[in-house]
Amino acid sequence: MSPWQSDFIHANGIRLYYTRTGGAKPSLVLAHGFSDDGSCWTSVAQDLATDYDVVMVDARGHGLSDAPAQGYSPLEQSDDLAGVITGLKLSRPIVLGHSMGAMTTLTLAGRYPDLPCAIVLEDPPPWWSIDFDPPFAEAWKAGTRAWITGLQQQTREALIARQRAASPDWPEVDLAPWADSKLRVSLKFFDHLDPFNIDWSALIRGVRCPVLLVTGDPERGALVAPEHARALHAWLPQLSTVHIPGAGHSIHRDQSTAFLRVVHPFLYDVVGFE
Repeated sequence: MSPWQSDFIHANGIRLYYTRTGGAKPSLVLAHGFSDDGSCWTSVAQDLATDYDVVMVDARGHGLSDAPAQGYSPLEQSDDLAGVITGLKLSRPIVLGHSMGAMTTLTLAGRYPDLPCAIVLEDPPPWWSIDFDPPFAEAWKAGTRAWITGLQQQTREALIARQRAASPDWPEVDLAPWADSKLRVSLKFFDHLDPFNIDWSALIRGVRCPVLLVTGDPERGALVAPEHARALHAWLPQLSTVHIPGAGHSIHRDQSTAFLRVVHPFLYDVVGFE
């Protein structure tokens, strides 16, 4: 039986679900991507739990957390994460986010610069570099909603088999959580999603902690291209960028060993410095 503990915490007016590996170790908070949930970090958490108290949070509308009628922009999600960190009395944790969770992490560090001691961004959507007009935003939301709706019409077993065939390099332990997360994500996410009216330049310039950006191959579906990384670095001189070849958008699952080889030394340097 796993010694990990799971519970709910009230933060920012809603109930959020989290799993924690525990122990008297430095705290590491993991923020998942859209339509995943905290359990989708299982393979990463199994590796990092030796050295860190790993906290995996289900974002609002995902997993077992509440799905309120509104509040799905990075601003509300960063408030949620800040509430979890303070509610659990985590002392300046490292925060690692993937995709949507990476933008939540970046927003958290910009709006609450004293909370994290360092952040890791795994292939975030480069909203700081993209000019979203309303038709584009609505088309993106409609297409993504249709994708999720299609997945939710399939069985858990069919989703696991589908993803195993599509991504044979993924850790086996991550396949069932991936399928479960797709069946649980709330479609309310699309009703009040607005990352497009944020002054990203001002927000990002507020980040004071060390930052690691991990990128994959755009031709394999990764979102961050070299020009996006350069634009982010212009606002974050403390940014370090590492590219992992052969990975698409889900770097920690596409190239799990290479991802951990990149993350471990960054975390060690931060913990040693702190």
